[in-house]
Amino acid sequence: MVLVSGSGTNLQALLDAATPSFGAVIVAVGADRDGIEGLARAERAGVPTFVERVADHAGRDEWDEALAGKIAAYKPDLVVSAGFMKILGRRVLDSFPVVNTHPALLPSFPGAHAVRDALAYGVRVTGCTVHLVDTGVDTGPVIAQEAVPVREGDDEETLHERIKTVERRLLVEVVGRMAREGWTVSGRRVRLGRA
Repeated sequence: MVLVSGSGTNLQALLDAATPSFGAVIVAVGADRDGIEGLARAERAGVPTFVERVADHAGRDEWDEALAGKIAAYKPDLVVSAGFMKILGRRVLDSFPVVNTHPALLPSFPGAHAVRDALAYGVRVTGCTVHLVDTGVDTGPVIAQEAVPVREGDDEETLHERIKTVERRLLVEVVGRMAREGWTVSGRRVRLGRA
């Protein structure tokens, strides 16, 4: 199961990778808004879609419960937040393991403006993180990370594009390994493979 909010480039990388040897099948794609390219990508690939908008509910808790119900209908083993720009609540997080990506080397530069914040800080190296989602903002246990150097003359757009290229590849690698090999969590440590 993949959740999206926008263009769905991470989703497309997963769709492209989802061959029999990958070990995972995308059972559905959910979104928090209508009319986005991520949903169109799923529909073109023949993957079922649904939309669960926050505005259609009395509050975030009701939305979280409705979203958990929609996800549960597809019985996923794993939920991938692929550019899903909503914070997931306890109902979803207590029901499903959720993987997310972040365009920085967590715990540095959490939040929505990671690339801008890294540039403003003057780092020479940043990167991307694939992590399990918990109730905090970009605070879940790290599964994998990869560094991306900051080049002279980089602006937010050029650096973010290089990070996204690495992020897509790393996400596909991690999701494939989780599907094929399983994973265990001990405290803040995530180990890919069976114990």
